[in-house]
Amino acid sequence: MSLDLECLDAVATVAAIRDGSVSAAEYAEALADRAAKHSDLNAVQSFDEEHVVRTATKAFETHPGAALAGLPVVAKDNINTTNYPTSGGTKALLDHTPATDAGVVQRINQAGGFIGAKAAMHELAFGITSNNAVTGAVRNPNNPAMIPGGSSGGTAAAIAAGIFPAGLGTDTGGSCRIPAALCGVIGFRPTTGRYDGGGVVPISHTRDTVGPLARSVRDIALFDSVLSGDNADIASVELTNVTLGVPRQMFFDNLDPAVAEAVEAQLSLLSSAGAKLVDVNFEPIWPHNEAFSFPVVFYEVMRDLPAYLAKHAPDVSFETLVAGIESPDVAGAIGSQLGDEAMPEAAYRAALDVHRPAMRQIYGQVFEANGLDAIVFPTTPLPARPIGQDETVTLNGDQVPTFPTYIRNTDLGSNVGTPGISLPCPVSSGLPVGIEFDALPGKDRSLLALARAVEKAMAQ
Repeated sequence: MSLDLECLDAVATVAAIRDGSVSAAEYAEALADRAAKHSDLNAVQSFDEEHVVRTATKAFETHPGAALAGLPVVAKDNINTTNYPTSGGTKALLDHTPATDAGVVQRINQAGGFIGAKAAMHELAFGITSNNAVTGAVRNPNNPAMIPGGSSGGTAAAIAAGIFPAGLGTDTGGSCRIPAALCGVIGFRPTTGRYDGGGVVPISHTRDTVGPLARSVRDIALFDSVLSGDNADIASVELTNVTLGVPRQMFFDNLDPAVAEAVEAQLSLLSSAGAKLVDVNFEPIWPHNEAFSFPVVFYEVMRDLPAYLAKHAPDVSFETLVAGIESPDVAGAIGSQLGDEAMPEAAYRAALDVHRPAMRQIYGQVFEANGLDAIVFPTTPLPARPIGQDETVTLNGDQVPTFPTYIRNTDLGSNVGTPGISLPCPVSSGLPVGIEFDALPGKDRSLLALARAVEKAMAQ
């Protein structure tokens, strides 16, 4: 029986290479064919077939018993790699090849995997459409006229299309989870600080994290182990022992009917499987969230981005980088911080010293008071929308701002620093819909155990 290489997840791929069902080179060659077949999606930014085939063989021969032995991984183009340029999707860095790999790339290499391609992205990761004026729009494999989400849109699209089994994105306010939801794959944001953030084109050192995307929870768990060094077992969880908080206020407001139907169906399924669903309310948290979210991003990007350039691309000045931004939404966001309207330090200090501790306290109290294992909610209020709607999208007949609408449900977890995972809801027709589970900070492996149980229940 021949293997369907396009459908294998990462765990199965490594097993197949290890037992000789397919050689590392054969797998890499088939992957290159898939990349060519789906080139119209513009998901892949940098790819070299000869390099991938050669490196796959070497990686497996060097680390035959390692966790990722011989596995090609796609990485978002803001994660430093020495074998491909790292552009952040922006003009000034298109030919920039760093001298050192990012910390997470080093972890992948040490585990016998390697970066097989760089994925296209929203310019400088400052948006959720992946409609990039410099490198072109990334297209959703489910409908190429639609956005894949962002900013890790290329990674999600490459996995959803079957080019790669798994990959790396980054997530500041939802950039792993949103494209996972819109493309129909799994996206994981770990507890902030769980993975090495060195060698990544930054937005905010307080909020940024690398995160894996894949088509199975066991793949996410595998990559979490590799990237964190945490090899704790993913326990078997019975849904009858699980309590999930359902934050109806805000998270369930004004949902697209397709999202509401798909998520409610999964909540009913989880309840039928024995999970205890409890309505919870985070009402006091929202003023703190608003006072934290953008102040931290805008204050830190104007310091973190120049610091990255000084260390990793010293021949590119910050002024040159800003002048080369071509996506209007990104140019507007960065440009807003260049003059008198720049985020004041007082707002930034209040965000860190007042609003984040308050958010964490409120968040923790809700979990404690209700005995929660996680909260559950729609990853995004709406599915994918047509490419080009970067400023506004239609939601229930109204034109609403694109960026804040898509990040509405993912933003809070980013600001509290919690682990969150978006799983695809089974849908009979139409575009993919994501359902997200967020836990307490530090509970990453417990959340992955829960996600595996949910994945199993949804597949039945």
